[in-house]
Amino acid sequence: MAPRLCLCLLALLLPAPVPAPPPPRTDWAAGRSLSRELLRLLAALEVPHHVLEEMRLEEEAPEEDWPPRIRCSDTCDPSTLDTNNTRCLRRILQGLQHYRDLLDSDIFTARRLPQLETTLDQLLGLVQQGHGRPPRRPPTPSATWAHQLLQHQALEQLQSFAAVMSRVFTHSASTH
Repeated sequence: MAPRLCLCLLALLLPAPVPAPPPPRTDWAAGRSLSRELLRLLAALEVPHHVLEEMRLEEEAPEEDWPPRIRCSDTCDPSTLDTNNTRCLRRILQGLQHYRDLLDSDIFTARRLPQLETTLDQLLGLVQQGHGRPPRRPPTPSATWAHQLLQHQALEQLQSFAAVMSRVFTHSASTH
């Protein structure tokens, strides 16, 4: 009886375990607003030479998952977002970081896009809460003659990425 009493007294004296803090909540409404702003800015950009719309540069050995795209396997579908959005937000973070790095690369040296950079920075700050920084893969330097074409391709890809990202934020903002 004495050992049981000692254990009970000891349990009363020990501090209660502290629960882990909940992960920071994503501000879906702010994400919806910023992603819509990003789409608006991208739509307002003018193509310097319309011939660029029909041209493509293909890599000799393209990487399978680069540039980052939101895929079905990222679980960004509405039913999964309501219960577990970590994987989806990590993919969005990876894409945002990729396009932000592109805007800082030599491709955009002659054509800075400060409003686009600011909006991407705000989205990065919003999504990074609780998800850390993704591994960075800075773009490799490119030939000067290809800059305008690479800019056009990068902005088209960003527009596609932003459209899907905006749908994710719009759905989640309406359910939270």
